[in-house]
Amino acid sequence: MSCELLTLDCLVHVFSYLEAPDLLRAARVNQVPSRGWPPLGRLCLDRWTFCNISNLTPGMQTWKQYYLHRSKLEHEMASGRPSADYVCCPMRGHKGKIVGMAYLSDNEHVFGGGKLRSVVCTAATDGTIRAWQVQEGTQIWSTPSQEVPFIKVITVPEYKLAISTDARGTIKVWHGESGQELAAFSTSSSSSSLVAYSVNNKPFLTAAIAGGVICTLEVPNLNQVSCITAFQNSSIDLLLCSPDEQWLVAGSTENADTSSKIFYTDCLINPADESPVSGSLPVNNCAVGCWLPKAPARIAVMHQDHMSVQRNITVFDLAVKKSKYKMEVLAQQVASFTLPGRTWTTPILMKGHGTETILLACGSNLELYSIFGTQLEAFQHHNNTITSIWVDAFRVITSSLDLSLRVYTWKKVNNISSLTSRYYLLGGTHRWSRGFTDVACDNISIVGVVAESDETSILRAYIFNL
Repeated sequence: MSCELLTLDCLVHVFSYLEAPDLLRAARVNQVPSRGWPPLGRLCLDRWTFCNISNLTPGMQTWKQYYLHRSKLEHEMASGRPSADYVCCPMRGHKGKIVGMAYLSDNEHVFGGGKLRSVVCTAATDGTIRAWQVQEGTQIWSTPSQEVPFIKVITVPEYKLAISTDARGTIKVWHGESGQELAAFSTSSSSSSLVAYSVNNKPFLTAAIAGGVICTLEVPNLNQVSCITAFQNSSIDLLLCSPDEQWLVAGSTENADTSSKIFYTDCLINPADESPVSGSLPVNNCAVGCWLPKAPARIAVMHQDHMSVQRNITVFDLAVKKSKYKMEVLAQQVASFTLPGRTWTTPILMKGHGTETILLACGSNLELYSIFGTQLEAFQHHNNTITSIWVDAFRVITSSLDLSLRVYTWKKVNNISSLTSRYYLLGGTHRWSRGFTDVACDNISIVGVVAESDETSILRAYIFNL
């Protein structure tokens, strides 16, 4: 059959099964000059969603370079050979425990446009926020030390901002390139729940504070735009913003009969005289949840009936129903299941992938479930507690107190997501360290937080070769 008889979607589907070398050999056969064969641009966008080639000359050759770059890097991140595929670099500077870490640089790097640069931001109990250049293993800036320890930091890479909160409840915004303090806002109590999002290309921050209150602020000036009570006299244990940045879900476990609340973010940033548009999930006692990132607004929450020891996971699709006179929040149940009847110790870590896959970590176990309750896989590669999970479209990384990171990559078998276990990244010896407490990743590096025996922390970066 001539390729001219195949539609563009058919070509993308057929060539999506080829590895990079085979695909590029096929690309030499250019039977459809007007669009290129195969359509590498579409394949890149389909595989990596957003491809940043803004500083390159558009065209077939650009897509080839991008595809080669990304495929080569993913191969190296999947094989993980020390020295051959990556180098390891410790980064020291904090005199306290690192309690927060996030990438300040965009996850999607520009390929082919010069030296790639990853920047990570950290907050610590020593009262400083610091930024680090990962490839060079150096500190870029540090804030002046304050007496009050920090307890959280998040970043807004597209605006080059870091946002922190400390033990007294003071929220601060920092310039990501210089470390300059841009604004501060005092709340009634400390809060480790912060979420940042954009509405109509304007950044906002929502913080959960004492008494079940949700406070929304403009960024970077931290002007308050709304403050509402989500739960009467109850702490907020869960605060999640949807990938499409339209929904905020808050949960509390202080009252077993309290339902999680749903808020439409547009109403939080544009408050009216009446209460903001909100709704409830028809389940109680939710402290763990995750979004299914490839669905428009799908959330999975773990909940436990106060009369039972069983833990359940229920999945909802969120939507807003608009009429001439009102807006209504709808939470449609998609699936629900009970976890296997065994003792699930806390804390349980929960992450979503695609539209129908949930990862759970409890103790040293990592388990993969469909949203309908089928256990797809189970892994026990760690010898101690898993402390964090990093999930993106290509990989899963777990950190553990056994002083190792474990790297997995996604694959699809019969249209069902599964994981391939790849390799360990080691973090030192227990003579000096207590284990990894956190991990994060971009497309060219992996950074883990290592708790030292003297109650301080260091960063250990793994920089992959290009």
